Amino acid sequence: MRFADPWAFMLLALVPAYLWFAWPRRRRPPAAALSLPALTLLDSAPRSRRVRALWWPVALRALGLLALVIALARPRSPGDVRDVSTKGRNIVIALDISSSMKALDFAPDNRITAAKHVLTRFIDERRGDFMGLVIFASRPFTQAPLTDDHAVLTELLNRVDIGLLPDGTAIGTALAMAENHLKDLPRNSGVIVLLTDGGNNTGAPDPLVAARIARAIGVRIYVIGMSARPGSRLPSDAWVRGMGQQYQQRELAYGEEPAVLSARDEQLLRSVAATSGGTYYRATDERALVDIVREIDHVEKTTLEEREVLTWNEHAGWFLAPALLLLSLELVLRTTWLRTVP
Repeated sequence: MRFADPWAFMLLALVPAYLWFAWPRRRRPPAAALSLPALTLLDSAPRSRRVRALWWPVALRALGLLALVIALARPRSPGDVRDVSTKGRNIVIALDISSSMKALDFAPDNRITAAKHVLTRFIDERRGDFMGLVIFASRPFTQAPLTDDHAVLTELLNRVDIGLLPDGTAIGTALAMAENHLKDLPRNSGVIVLLTDGGNNTGAPDPLVAARIARAIGVRIYVIGMSARPGSRLPSDAWVRGMGQQYQQRELAYGEEPAVLSARDEQLLRSVAATSGGTYYRATDERALVDIVREIDHVEKTTLEEREVLTWNEHAGWFLAPALLLLSLELVLRTTWLRTVP
């Protein structure tokens, strides 16, 4: 049993409120009263059936309101159902937007621009896949949850730029956020594609811990290390604007080489990929990056079993009819046998 409009249950607050105000009214004297001699001698006399039934209208109205609220919530159950088998993947892209991604070694643009170009083509070629986007620097941010609307995902990817987050490289934290989008899906149907140009230097958990978590929930991590070539440069601007704030970056003089993936950092990225069952790749230019993404695209698709509800059986009438009956009976009692004056 499901409810099409569960917000209607907020109206249930009317039922106890009505009981609170209506029930004590029987114990308060009426505004206008006729003075009669004291009948203290009759206090011990048994009450009549009519007096004992004075609470019935209040109870009938409360039950009628309760049934009416349930009817408004539209209870329903699945009618025609069919099982659908689809082949697809659930892919979350984790994209590094730290300041080192400004390096100009992926000619003719910098690393972040080259990554966005390749990922745009990668998204456009997906059919039947759900994809999401997590960006990260010193902390991660979900730019797009899993969706099959690739036009929206591409638009959100185009809005990504360096400076949207404080500088740093929190790989483990980014992987944990990406895994959170995949943890409730069928096992072995989730993939994380991590693009970064540096080692982990902040945040928690540790990248290897995040990789073990990925393996436990059946998620593979494919890591792409975007490493600079000798002689690459950073752009000269020292300020990056994002999210209404300014984050100062270290300015490199022209001729100074940007950070390059060290052997230690690269070993960490290899271990992250291997621990989860994925693969590590190193991209030194945009062409190599295109080839790597194309190779990742060959990941075997998983068969997903989904149940599609074609029609629903509405059950509001089973509650609406008793509600009207209870309210009508309450009205009849108030105007006939249980009528009071005033």
